Amino acid sequence: MTDQPTLRDGELVLRPWRLEDSEATRHLHDDEIARWFDFPTRAPSPEEHRSWIERTGSEWAEQARATFLVEWRGRAAGSVDVRLQDQGVGVLSWVVYAPFRGRGLGWRAVRLLVEWSFDALGLQRVEAHVNPRNRASVRTALRAGLRKEGLLRGNTTLAGVTQDTLVLGRRRGDAHPDSREGFTAMLDSTLPTKRAIAQGVLRSKTGEILLCELVYKREWDLPGGVVDRDESPAACVVREVREELDLTVAAGRLLAVNWLPPLLGWADATVFVFDLGTLDAELVEQARLQQREIRAVHWTGPADWTGRVAPYNERLLTTLHGHTGDTLYLEDGTPTA
Repeated sequence: MTDQPTLRDGELVLRPWRLEDSEATRHLHDDEIARWFDFPTRAPSPEEHRSWIERTGSEWAEQARATFLVEWRGRAAGSVDVRLQDQGVGVLSWVVYAPFRGRGLGWRAVRLLVEWSFDALGLQRVEAHVNPRNRASVRTALRAGLRKEGLLRGNTTLAGVTQDTLVLGRRRGDAHPDSREGFTAMLDSTLPTKRAIAQGVLRSKTGEILLCELVYKREWDLPGGVVDRDESPAACVVREVREELDLTVAAGRLLAVNWLPPLLGWADATVFVFDLGTLDAELVEQARLQQREIRAVHWTGPADWTGRVAPYNERLLTTLHGHTGDTLYLEDGTPTA
């Protein structure tokens, strides 16, 4: 095994730990470090800290972990490490000591370690497991070029309390975080997502509205479904009607946009309701229904809705009944103005 190298980014240096670093660094252990690593609140004893430093050397020799002291302008500012796993994956960890926080040293040190891990260790992926309440560490990982990938619910404990873990990762082939593509991908991973649903209003020649009797819930509903990734709401409603009812329709005028608050365990959603035109009742009666989702279809009017559709949908249908004006904006089925 070759000697552990020293990595440099201007005045920022990552170098192997040495036993003589013990006294200068063990007193920099503080409550913030103790909190997130679940360490004792007291500083480690000289023996404990020297033993840990010796272990970093052993782990390097065993190709198990690469741990570096972070130096800033010649002073010990923290520590970063990558723990090697199977199949070319490394797990990152870092600490910045209190006198050096808020200077951007953490993300610079982590990024330097990541680039070296790809180039020198041949890793294909690095990842970090961060408590989502530790906002400073989440920002460090993002600035270092990692992307939010998912949340592990209740997978660990901290001070005896069950906690979640946020997983952030970067792959060797990802665009560099300083590039437009890399920055956009990182930012996109942090932005909130909104569930989009597309539904359609199909009318009979006598003005009745088609509702679907569903297999998986009691309430009848308009035909449609959840918009797939990279699919427009208009394309979604056409696809859903074809899949569920074996009918070919065109998405016409947008009748309404309806925001739905959280309900029955579902997060909030935005529903796009399109006019799908008029069909002969006989044509619909001959439709082949998707059996795993649709039990039956019904032509309905206002007298049929109460007790058969969800309250928010009854408000939506009542608002749309006879409406011929501009596109409506609704919240929970009710116009806002």
